[in-house]
Amino acid sequence: MAKIIVGISGASGIVLGLRALQLLREVGVETHLVMSKSAELTLHHELDISADELRAQADVVYPVKNVGAAIASGSFLTDGMLIAPCSVRTMSEIATGVTSTLLTRAADVVLKERRRLVLMVRETPLHTGHLRTMTQLSEMGAVIAPPVPAFYTGIETLDEFATQSVGRVLDLFGISDTAVRRWQG
Repeated sequence: MAKIIVGISGASGIVLGLRALQLLREVGVETHLVMSKSAELTLHHELDISADELRAQADVVYPVKNVGAAIASGSFLTDGMLIAPCSVRTMSEIATGVTSTLLTRAADVVLKERRRLVLMVRETPLHTGHLRTMTQLSEMGAVIAPPVPAFYTGIETLDEFATQSVGRVLDLFGISDTAVRRWQG
């Protein structure tokens, strides 16, 4: 069974992490969730669900301060990690290797084990330091995948946007979702 770590940071766009958990459940992928404290704060501003309701979407949930959790070890086999949304702070911690929480430690482990790390970075505009950090992470093996609307699909709702954006990112793990609208030419 496929196993994906889902990280949710405090950037705007918590719906992306929620939708990732939902889509992964629909296709039978085991999910391991870690949320930052900032993510819990942002959740209350953006969605009409509780942190417990969001956590219930995952198979396994880890406290962000538990740096000794299974996902903090390279011997814990996964197919990789998705951070959706990914704040600039989280991205920067991963790039420098200064991993102060389980969220960034798990991402660091995924990189060192040469597994897939996908960051749905949520920030705009970007200054040169952000761009350099993204380049550094890309050179380290991470995939930078900001959520960008695929207007050609005719999306009309936030749910359609989240489904399309997350579905395309799951493609990077070899996980196909039938809800993704594909370009037909």
